[in-house]
Amino acid sequence: MDQPERTPDAWARSSGPLHVSAQHARAGYNVEGRLVSGPHQGFGRLWKRDYWADFGPGITPERVIAQWRAHFGDYWPKGGHFHGAPAGITPGDVAPLALGPDHGPQLATGVLVIYADDESFTFMTPEGHMFAGLITFSAGAVAGRTEVRISILLRTNDPLYELGWPAMKVGEDRFWPGVLRNLAAGVGVGPVAVQSHTECVDRSRQWRRWRNVRHNAAIRSLGHTLAAPFRRR
Repeated sequence: MDQPERTPDAWARSSGPLHVSAQHARAGYNVEGRLVSGPHQGFGRLWKRDYWADFGPGITPERVIAQWRAHFGDYWPKGGHFHGAPAGITPGDVAPLALGPDHGPQLATGVLVIYADDESFTFMTPEGHMFAGLITFSAGAVAGRTEVRISILLRTNDPLYELGWPAMKVGEDRFWPGVLRNLAAGVGVGPVAVQSHTECVDRSRQWRRWRNVRHNAAIRSLGHTLAAPFRRR
């Protein structure tokens, strides 16, 4: 499937430090005031990862994206919590997210919506996220059928995350296919077969970025959890 053509007015206009809405301020403590961190700012090897599924001829790409943007967090598998705007995915939104059990330690981070139109939308990660990267969610017509795709370009953000990459990769290979299956069920398509492809684009690590560890969201989330009793006092 060809990449969708980008619409100029669908890009986020804001720049500089990220700001979380008052509604989600409690969940966005690891995002507020951070800068975005793309693949050029990451530490680890550069990976391109794709997950896609054939949703068949009975639904249009525009309908899939409209539903996905309106209810993005509803399609996440168990263990993921997406705190998006009530209006759905729109350019410029800063959305906190949490990964982990409902009643246990969670890794708190977030995303910036840098682009959104009728055929695709793209997130960029903030400092401290597991990955420094871009993730695009798209749908397009292929031979009269609708193909839905998740495309990710990423580096791990710091040396600690790079050590954990093998485990994180396994987690990603469960999480994103789960999203596509849940989305298919949500739009009435039924069970779909999810395919994937991973390519290492650059095997070198950017050692000058080792200081990214100071923003590590996993460390900060653990500290936030341990400090909870003192905050209540």
